[in-house]
Amino acid sequence: MVITGVFLKGNEARLVSVEGTRESHRVLASKINKLTIPKAPTTEDIKLFCAAFESYCQQHNVAQLVLNRRATTGQGAGGAGTFILEGVLLTIANVPLSLVHPATLKATDKRTGELKADKPKTVDLGKAYDLAFEGLS
Repeated sequence: MVITGVFLKGNEARLVSVEGTRESHRVLASKINKLTIPKAPTTEDIKLFCAAFESYCQQHNVAQLVLNRRATTGQGAGGAGTFILEGVLLTIANVPLSLVHPATLKATDKRTGELKADKPKTVDLGKAYDLAFEGLS
């Protein structure tokens, strides 16, 4: 089963797909790992984002999506771009979608960090990987 972690940050969605189990999984190589929308998106911009995201999901046979839960208050609270992307993904998702709190990611990392040998080195892709890892059984 292929699980895709979607890390939403600003007007970007970083994507990392994995398959397998927590103990034995692999990252699926992809030419696409970032989808963006403009800061002031039009309907056409959102349609293009949706088409690109759906194409990615079909190409990788995605069975589940895991997104980061947006902060609603305080420093770093989810901005307009993140809010728009989350709403779009909740609307178009044809597979189960779950939202994961950052505290959950930290707790999992403490318990099973040694199993994350394939974690990408870039920060945003690493967070998308952590989200996908949450979906593994």
